[in-house]
Amino acid sequence: MLYCSWKARAMTAASEATLPDQEKQNRTLFAEKDRIERLGRIRELVFGSLDGLLVPLGVVSGVAGGTGSSRAVLVAGLAEAFAGALSMGAGEFIAARSEAQVQRTEINKELAELQQAPEFEQREMVKLLEHEGIGTEDATHIVEVLVRYPEAYHKTMVEKELGLQLEPSTVRIPEALTMGISYIVGSIFPLAPYFFLPVHTALPFSILLTAVALVIVGIVKGKLASLNLLVSTVEIVVVGGASAGGGYLLGTVIPQLFGMQP
Repeated sequence: MLYCSWKARAMTAASEATLPDQEKQNRTLFAEKDRIERLGRIRELVFGSLDGLLVPLGVVSGVAGGTGSSRAVLVAGLAEAFAGALSMGAGEFIAARSEAQVQRTEINKELAELQQAPEFEQREMVKLLEHEGIGTEDATHIVEVLVRYPEAYHKTMVEKELGLQLEPSTVRIPEALTMGISYIVGSIFPLAPYFFLPVHTALPFSILLTAVALVIVGIVKGKLASLNLLVSTVEIVVVGGASAGGGYLLGTVIPQLFGMQP
């Protein structure tokens, strides 16, 4: 009797001791999902910062080459930077929202089909699992189990057949802010020298600062995506150099062609 009582207390204590560990594992599991979602924001960060570096650089290089006026460069550069940041942020918000709304429409259609033709959809699920290399018997068993859990079944069906999450977010403000803010931050580098230096002296410094910023973006992108840092950096610098060179040539050649060179 004493032994049974002691064993019961020991089992209870062991169970209670594992609860915090289980809760910690659950938090870690779902924290991983949140971490991956945040890493996914690297797209907006890189996209916004690259545009913020390259577009203003192309504009100010072209205006600098075409006018030789620091005032004209700053007016054009600042106007483009703020307009570009607002456009990029709003564009990302509207585009992501529109995409999610279209996805929800398709998901609702799929969920309706699951209700209207359950046997057909179950056969489809079996085929989808077979396509991934699961044997027919095992695939059928998996579907039979999933059907008993509607939420898991619907989520799996939507992910397998449509390649979508069951609940796509239609409000993606963090992504829009990330893109807009990174655009503004990026535009500081090509514009900064024109605040302090004459236009012809500022131009090479603008290009140099932008090149340094491009290298930083390339390193950050390479680190987060686990890419070769040299390849990632060279890729971004080459694209940036081509953009700046194109903007400068357009700003010098076109004014000459139309007789607008000062």
